[in-house]
Amino acid sequence: MSVIEKSVRLVGSKGEKEVSTLFDSGSTYSCILPELAKRLGTPEPLPEPMEFGTAEDERKVIAKEAVRLNFYLEGLRFSDEFMLIPNLSEEALIGAATMQKWRMKLDFEHDEVIIDPRVTKLRLLKERCYVERTKFFLTEMLLMS
Repeated sequence: MSVIEKSVRLVGSKGEKEVSTLFDSGSTYSCILPELAKRLGTPEPLPEPMEFGTAEDERKVIAKEAVRLNFYLEGLRFSDEFMLIPNLSEEALIGAATMQKWRMKLDFEHDEVIIDPRVTKLRLLKERCYVERTKFFLTEMLLMS
């Protein structure tokens, strides 16, 4: 397990904050302190609690809620679900699932997070196209009524 620390701007439905964030290849999910999550957005209960192991062999943590946030790194926007975990060492942590989703790579030699800007543009464009197609479909349905 290796980590890289970067400053990231977290943005939710209630606010935003620049925070020191760990990019952790040993953590499956992205996590956030509950107090910060509640200031930034509206946490939602998970269908069932999720238990996670930690770097400390015997210690387990349980997430009962998650929050959806955007986060900005090097001026690029990303988004994902963050599990609310009390007593994190940092305010937020970006896990392997988020990094894989956005095709981020960790360069431990240079202490950098490698981002392909084309990935964010392509994914955001796809999301925009889906929204536009949905609006078109709904408009057509209303016109046919």
